[in-house]
Amino acid sequence: MFHLNCVKTTQHHNAKCSPPFSTFYPSFPTGANLESLEKERLELLTDIRIRNNNRVIADKMAHTFAYRRQEVVNQEPGIKDFKDRVPEDNDHPLEEKFMAQLDIHSSQLITVIRAKEDQHTEDIHLRRECVLRALIIFLGEDPDELIKEYLASLNCNLHDSRTDDLQKEMEELTMAVFVIRKEGEGLQEPLADIGIIIEGVEVLNELPSVVSACALLLGLLYALNIAYPKPLHFTFEVLQKIIMQLDQHKMSAKVQSLYGRLQSSE
Repeated sequence: MFHLNCVKTTQHHNAKCSPPFSTFYPSFPTGANLESLEKERLELLTDIRIRNNNRVIADKMAHTFAYRRQEVVNQEPGIKDFKDRVPEDNDHPLEEKFMAQLDIHSSQLITVIRAKEDQHTEDIHLRRECVLRALIIFLGEDPDELIKEYLASLNCNLHDSRTDDLQKEMEELTMAVFVIRKEGEGLQEPLADIGIIIEGVEVLNELPSVVSACALLLGLLYALNIAYPKPLHFTFEVLQKIIMQLDQHKMSAKVQSLYGRLQSSE
């Protein structure tokens, strides 16, 4: 049975470690208060069901951000409660920047860690995943702590492929990107499912790639004010400070060394 150790316990409010980011605590918009922003949050839950309503949803998500952020920092809700209270936002600028920055650094990372994978693979998703896995190994950490892979029956559909044992196993994960691959299919074949689990809750699924899931997981760690898992601390520090260029003035010695080598290899 797979388990992912993490610096936080199963319930978010029991976490004893500081979050990985400097706590961002924005002020409410001018003229807004708790009551008005709570009303707007409830409206969002209805607006999200209306088709072709992305502009309205984006505006309200932006307007209620400070309210939702203060709720996360002050009340530390569990992931299930957070999902129930906040509509799913399908606009992922973080993901776009993550992919673009990873592409910029890919060649230098491959040079630094001397990855053996072919740089000219036709599958950009596979190339990015190879770079990410090699990076984790280079940092002395284990890719299996982050990415959990499972096999599903070839003749089953996505949801039927999850046996009771597999579902239970996934529910016991603290934090992971999960990958479900159908038996007998090679690396070039489409995966049955890719998603994110936090506190045993399936937060996202049917994502386009493993690296996309990692990018969104990084965003979720920030959004939920969750500390990095200890077995992957350096990996997430690199993703935050080198790939996403956040808080670059405060790097650990290992990450600073990698950053210097990347700069000198350009």
